[in-house]
Amino acid sequence: MFRKDLIDVLHEQPTSLHELAQRLGIQPKILEDDLHHLIRPLRHMPYHAMIIPAACRKCGFTFQKDKLHKPGKCPRCNGTWITPALISIKQR
Repeated sequence: MFRKDLIDVLHEQPTSLHELAQRLGIQPKILEDDLHHLIRPLRHMPYHAMIIPAACRKCGFTFQKDKLHKPGKCPRCNGTWITPALISIKQR
């Protein structure tokens, strides 16, 4: 699968990295690298990436947008009840 093919897959709805990796049959780490390489040149295309960052459900801490994988623990409260980051691509 080419990185440009991911635009069509992510254009449907916001998806977590793990769900997308299962759907495509790719390891999440490889897919995460491909997504980072895809997001950069999108500013030269008629698309832009929408990333909803991972967040702790216990205390509300929001992680950085560049972390696409689900963190293990919250740095603020050490809770493990974390929502994964959601990625989608929208047309401008």
